[in-house]
Parts: sequence; structure tokens; C-alpha cells
Amino acid sequence: MSTPIRKIVHVDMDAFYASVEQRDDSALRGRPVVVAWRGARSVVCAASYEARAYGVRSAMPALRAERLCPQAVFVAPDFARYKAVSRQVREIFARHTDVIEPLSLDEAYLDVSVTKTGLASATATAQAIRAAIREETRLTASAGVAPNKFLAKIASDWRKPDGLFVIRPAQVAAFLVPLPVGRLPGVGRVMEGRLAELGVRTVGELRAYELTLLEQRFGRWGRRLHELARGIDEHPVQTERPTLQISAEDTFERDLRLDQLEPHIGRLAEKAWAGYQREHGRIARTVVLKLKTADFRTLTRSLTPPLRPASAAELAALACALRERVDLEPDTLYRLVGVGLSGFVDADSPVVQSDLFAAGR
Repeated sequence: MSTPIRKIVHVDMDAFYASVEQRDDSALRGRPVVVAWRGARSVVCAASYEARAYGVRSAMPALRAERLCPQAVFVAPDFARYKAVSRQVREIFARHTDVIEPLSLDEAYLDVSVTKTGLASATATAQAIRAAIREETRLTASAGVAPNKFLAKIASDWRKPDGLFVIRPAQVAAFLVPLPVGRLPGVGRVMEGRLAELGVRTVGELRAYELTLLEQRFGRWGRRLHELARGIDEHPVQTERPTLQISAEDTFERDLRLDQLEPHIGRLAEKAWAGYQREHGRIARTVVLKLKTADFRTLTRSLTPPLRPASAAELAALACALRERVDLEPDTLYRLVGVGLSGFVDADSPVVQSDLFAAGR
């Protein structure tokens, strides 16, 4: 018996933070708006489409954004306001389906295979959602409709801003074949380069490779590439996403050496541990140290110790010890440090039980 085809909508608010600022301040409309604190240590949270025309992008250093677009209007972020609008948008989603997977404040997957409204199609549902967002929030959203999550996400970006794009099941192959492989989820610059070495630059060229050859070259990821090239993605929309990582990080007022980070690591470990204490029924097994150098190179080091940390102090000690795994020059300067816990499993997991047994021996 064949599996029923899912109907997935991915909704993505257009330049969300910047659009909220332009909506609420008429003087900002039509102007290049950059949502960021000013200063040497700041990064861009969001940029309006007028600012993006100059090459300004999220996560870019604010100083670079200012160089690219000297006429940009910088606005300090107001996350309480953005969260309030996000709640409005999610209330609109909930009128149509309960199967909602938020990815961030400004985007979500919705499974509309069955809806509360009885609308005739997933396309009609996406149209209704976008119309309600426009009417009730005075903002625009783009949407993609497709048989699975990864295609819906690609589709939502296809006619941005304020667009709707639909990929029907019979259109999947024709849509994917000409795309550059970099449009596939998980294929970043490094993987693009490795595929280019094989003469693979488009999804069509990737489809020509046999599964066994891809697995020999890329291991388990080879199977995933094989599936994505054929439009296969069986991941369901998850209404409750399990915790993957709890972390805290900070950008310094001035760059510091590795041996100067201990007090900052201790402070961030306390923050991360406080967040971890709010988790119920889930256990973190891995300690993570994140670093960003003065020239914006990001490093992460992690450890899964035989005995999990039992306090913020133990977490701090393990994170500090991870500095020994950083092989850069001792005088390297760092602008950011983060401390986190990952590798979450259920508290009744056999892995946790075996850890407890080993600890008691």
C-alpha cells in the first residue's frame, strides 16, 4: 500500500525584524534598515530588502554593513515586540492545523494534509494564511507548498518577498534537476567543492550517480544526497521539537587570549546550567565549548565525559579543559566564547541507565 502524499507548507516572514520596524515607524519605510546595535562588536540581526540590495546580510559584522551601506538606518533590536508579532502569526497557523513546527520567530512548517478549515487544497490554505498575516499584522510572508519539508522550504524562497510557490508531486523531478547542488539542505561550500571534484554541480548530475558510489564516497551522507536529489524527505512536521542544545555565549568588549577566558566560561556555564535545570525528562551527555577568533573564525570543541556534570561548576571545569584541544597560537585573540550542553537523550534511555551502572561500579 502506497504512503499518502503529505501536503507541507513552509511559511517565512519577509525580512521579519526589519519589516516590523518599518511597519511601526513610517519614517523607515522605503529606507535601508539594519536591525543591530552599533559598535565594533555588533552583528546584524536583520536587514530590510532596501539594505540587502547593498549586500547587507544577517550575521554580518555591523561595521561591515555600515561600510556597504553608509546611508543605512540602524535600529536596536526589540525582541519583545518581535515575539509578540510571532505569537500573532502562530495563532493564524493554528486556525488551519495543529501540526506546526516552528523553526524560529519568523518561520515554520505546517502539515496541512488535513486542515481545520476544509479548504480545497494546500495552495488555498497557504493563500489564506498569507492573506490573514497581511490583514492582521500588516506584514508580508512568503510560502512554499510541496510534498515534503525540504522542498517546501526551497519553494518559500523562490518568489520572495511576498510570494507563493507550489511544487506539485508530478513536478518534483523537473524542478530539482537544474538546481545547483548548493540548494540542497546540508550541502555547504565544503560539500559543494567535494561534489564539484566529481563533476557534480547540479542536482541532475547528482541524480546520475549510483547510490553505492555515493555511499562509498560520503558514507551515510551519500544515501541522504541520493534521496534529496530525488526529492525524497520522510521527516514529518514535528509539533514538539526535542532539545538539541542549551547554550550561552557572549561577545567581549575587547578581544581576549585563551588563557583569559576562564571567568567568562564560568559565568556562561552558570547561565547554560540554569537553562538545563528547566529541562524535564531529558539528559545532556556532551559539553561544548564555542570560540570565535578576532578574524571571525568559529571553532567548537566537545567532550562526552564518562560522568556527566552535576553542577554549573563541573560544567565550567569541563568547558575550561576543552581549551587544551584548541591548537591555535597562544597569542590568538578571541571575540566570543560560548558554553553549551548537547547530546540530549531521554532520562530513561538505555544509554543513561548504562552510564549510571558504570558510575556505580
